[in-house]
Amino acid sequence: MKTADSILVVDDEPVIRESLTEYLTNEGFAVIPAASGEEAVKFATKQRFDVVLCDVNLPGIDGIEVLERIARVSPETFVVLITAYATVETAIEAFQKGAHDYLMKPIILREVLGKVRRLLRQRDLFRENQWLRRELNREDETAATGMVIGRSLVMKHALELARKVGPTPSNVLILGESGTGKELMARAVHHFGQRVKPTEGRFLAINCAAIPSDLLENQLFGHRKGSFTGADKDATGVFAHAGAGTVFLDEIGELPLATQAKLLRAIEQKEVFPVGANEPVQVAARVVAATNKDLAKEAAEGRFREDLFYRLNVVSIRLPPLRDRREDIPELAEHLLARHARTMGKTMTGISHEAIQILISHPWKGNVRELDNALQRAVILGDGPLVTPSDLPPDLAPHPGDPFAVDELGAAVERFEKMHIERMLRQTSDKREAARRLGIGLSSLYRKIEQYGISAGIEK
Repeated sequence: MKTADSILVVDDEPVIRESLTEYLTNEGFAVIPAASGEEAVKFATKQRFDVVLCDVNLPGIDGIEVLERIARVSPETFVVLITAYATVETAIEAFQKGAHDYLMKPIILREVLGKVRRLLRQRDLFRENQWLRRELNREDETAATGMVIGRSLVMKHALELARKVGPTPSNVLILGESGTGKELMARAVHHFGQRVKPTEGRFLAINCAAIPSDLLENQLFGHRKGSFTGADKDATGVFAHAGAGTVFLDEIGELPLATQAKLLRAIEQKEVFPVGANEPVQVAARVVAATNKDLAKEAAEGRFREDLFYRLNVVSIRLPPLRDRREDIPELAEHLLARHARTMGKTMTGISHEAIQILISHPWKGNVRELDNALQRAVILGDGPLVTPSDLPPDLAPHPGDPFAVDELGAAVERFEKMHIERMLRQTSDKREAARRLGIGLSSLYRKIEQYGISAGIEK
């Protein structure tokens, strides 16, 4: 049942105060009367009111001061001032001090009710808009991040980088093995930018390894009519077509050196030359590139332009292989299962503990893409409500001696945590630095070392 809206009536004249209190109470409001400004402020500091009806001319603290004090303690409260001597100056002062409306004496009760209801409708609309905005933002973010799912420290760090760099015009380089979700992260970068500063820009993706080199430049920059056989009209490349959005260049390490020089011009000068054109075309898109290669090494060995590498590597986001964030596998697997079950009209609702154990123990050389394929197969072949080991590909059977081959999910996660802490201690030789990289306090690290029986001699 909805709680009645509350109203504070402030007037030193008993007849007006009692009439307003009785009338508004009969209309379903919870009304409290106050005979002075001091009493009104006392009530307002103890509880929140939806609306305050306050006379301007009060003994002691006047209506304007009551308005100011209530605005400080309860800025969301609507204040309506009541005056017998309305002037333009009085009205201006009232609104400047934060009043939402005013009433003239003698009081007309129907007019009071109309103003109160109008203010409360305005409040309800504002709250509804706020709720809708939050829901839309949540849906947009879920759609943008897609399978960028995980509670591991490394994935939280990667998404936080995407949030920070998204609203800027900076180029981004996403690093990681094949199948780790580099395009999804690129879409997240684009989304976070569009959410803060919406433009007409699009997200357009090109796989530099999938297009023959003689066609790649045409795809990127476009061409002019007659520039080659079959070019019977002008064509716009992705850079121009993306507008002020994002051009995602996957497998950037496969880009031919000649095309790299033209890409550098697009980044530095914000202009491209379509194939067969004599005049440049201005472009505004930001570049997000991805690779599974060591571009610094490629540049040092002459296979990638060093100047282009530095232009792309303004902000780098490294996505870890799935085997290095096994704690994310249960949540990610449930997400993929739900998506495939929905697409195929299946009613599978979860994954058995035995199947989760197998998923956590597998090395996942193909990363998220391989996990996605395994869950798709399980949905196709499975008949029950849960994915079982028999629904998974045969090569996912746990290996003898696998540290994750345990019966319970919690035990598997604990073993991974122990291995991860041991690895970090070996890498850092310092508990304080290890705690910083792990994202936990030093005291928490000591508790983990004691909990898992990690040898102090593990440090170098």
